[in-house]
Amino acid sequence: MAFYNPQSAIRNVAGWFFGTLTGAAGLIIVAMVAIVLGHVVVNGAGRLSWEFVSRSPELGMREGGIFPAIFGTFSLVVLMTLAVVPMGVATAVYMHEYAPKRSLLVKLVRLAIQNLAGVPAIVFGLFGLGFFIEFVGRGIDRGLYGGELNYGQPAILWAALTMALLTLPTVVVASEEALRAIPQHYREAAYAMGATRWQVIRRVVLPQAVGGILTGAILAVSRGAGEVAPVMFTGAAYFLPYLPTHLNDQFMELGYHVYVMTTQSPNVEETKPVLYATVRVLLLLTFALNFTAMMIRARIRQRLRAGR
Repeated sequence: MAFYNPQSAIRNVAGWFFGTLTGAAGLIIVAMVAIVLGHVVVNGAGRLSWEFVSRSPELGMREGGIFPAIFGTFSLVVLMTLAVVPMGVATAVYMHEYAPKRSLLVKLVRLAIQNLAGVPAIVFGLFGLGFFIEFVGRGIDRGLYGGELNYGQPAILWAALTMALLTLPTVVVASEEALRAIPQHYREAAYAMGATRWQVIRRVVLPQAVGGILTGAILAVSRGAGEVAPVMFTGAAYFLPYLPTHLNDQFMELGYHVYVMTTQSPNVEETKPVLYATVRVLLLLTFALNFTAMMIRARIRQRLRAGR
């Protein structure tokens, strides 16, 4: 004869309630994403064409295409990734592999990373304007160019470095979690064979943690491709019908282009098809960059499994 257990019944009801709540939240998120994507695809389908994505803008963006904005966004994300991944991985390696466990410096660095993660994006843009452009850029101009304006102005280099600072906490946290997931006996076995600490990190730890590190890079790419506030202060231009060829050139960026068309256009109804088509291109570019990073991560993991 089965006995009634009140605690078990309460646990079952609580499990059913929270399971239903979680499922409902998941369905709401999926539905919202589907609605937004469907709205963008339907409204931008008529304007999107090969000429639109391959030509430069003309007549103040009323004609032509958005290829400079596509190229500028891609270049910005690549430069940002090249800056943030080595810096973030090096920070995570130092904190987890080199620094003492109770180091005050590590506690301060973690506190700084947590604070950086909560800083609004527009504050990073103002910091990039004040530090990179006014201080570093003007200093380079005074030291190397006799005060001639070359780097002391908005440029793709400063925008990429500002975005690297914005996404640095994501890369550091993901990289440190990946390092923490590596079993300690891997390191001990390598030390027992006479390997130095750097050899253990380079040949044992980092290859095993590369999947988690690339996960952080993917998240950084996703955020970097869509942020507007930092680049509007540090390098983006609305109408610039040529490609950036130097690090101190300004550039067009898809997110900033969408922002300006949404807020500054004198006739919003006429610009809606171009606006939706640009948003669609931005989403496709972001998905393509993420997919490329995920394919690289999968290929590296496959090689690691094959080498075992």
